[in-house]
Amino acid sequence: MIHLTFNLLAAAVPTTPTWSAGVGLIMLTANLFALVVARYGIQVKGIGPSLPVQLPGLFEGFGVPELLAVTSFGHILGAGLVLGLAQAGLL
Repeated sequence: MIHLTFNLLAAAVPTTPTWSAGVGLIMLTANLFALVVARYGIQVKGIGPSLPVQLPGLFEGFGVPELLAVTSFGHILGAGLVLGLAQAGLL
């Protein structure tokens, strides 16, 4: 019975690809998508500390909290895309 349980658990582990240029491109695209969504989605910008460097106009009004939130969302989205595409056999 225990042997059957371990076999079922082993089959439930998703396929995780190693890092490649394709994985990096997917993560980059997911973060850019999150940035575009946040650019129009965040209505109150600039609350909290500002970024310590001057950035292009796309980041206008973004502070540290917005940048951390956007990149966190982008990485979660990218990880889901990478795992989903790997499980489907497309990556």
